Parts: sequence; C-alpha cells; structure tokens
Amino acid sequence: MARVSYASQQAKIEKEISKLQKQAAALHDKRRKPVITSIIKSMREYGITPDDIAAAFGTAKSGRSGKRKAVGSANGAAKRPVAPKYRHPQTGETWSGRGKAPRWLMAAEAAGAARDSFLIA
Repeated sequence: MARVSYASQQAKIEKEISKLQKQAAALHDKRRKPVITSIIKSMREYGITPDDIAAAFGTAKSGRSGKRKAVGSANGAAKRPVAPKYRHPQTGETWSGRGKAPRWLMAAEAAGAARDSFLIA
C-alpha cells in the first residue's frame, strides 16, 4: 500500500473544508431569503421605509457610517470618557478612579501616602 504524504493529506482536508464552507454559506443564504421576504412584506404592510429602519438603528442620513455605538452598561448607555479624579503631583499622570489603580498610585500608597492626597480639587 502506498504511503500518503502529509502534503497530500493536508490538501485533501483543505479541499473538504472549502467544500463544507461553501455548503454552510449556501445553507445560510437559503435560510435568510424567507426572513428577508417576510421583513419586506411587513415593511410594505406597515408603510415602513428603509430610512425608518436606519433611524431605528441610530444611524442618520447625514453620511454617518453604519457603525454601532459602544455599549457601556446593561441599560445600553454609550461609553463616555470619565474626568480624571486623581493626579500624580510630579509626573502629572491621571487616573479616573475606575478600574485597577495605576502603578504610581499603588506605589505611593505602599510608601504610606493616602489616596486622598492625590485627589484633583
């Protein structure tokens, strides 16, 4: 019996993977078509336009891309930068007070400084 080389086995497996990926894509498309048809039917029935859908997704017609907003909490509020709460007096480095404390603050606390001494007034 002839010994099968690694390269030929790999090529055979990659060919099978490609075939399965194409089958998965075809199945996905097949399942999407009736959903899209149903959505279009409902849009026509209720007089909903694509602009209404875009507005519902939070995109404007003013040329903004369709990127989604970042979700900051369970209620869906967008993440916003937080003002710094602590400042290192020599380096000017800041920390918002959220998340893990920075090394400069942890080192200062280990040396005996109080966290409150770094508060920004």
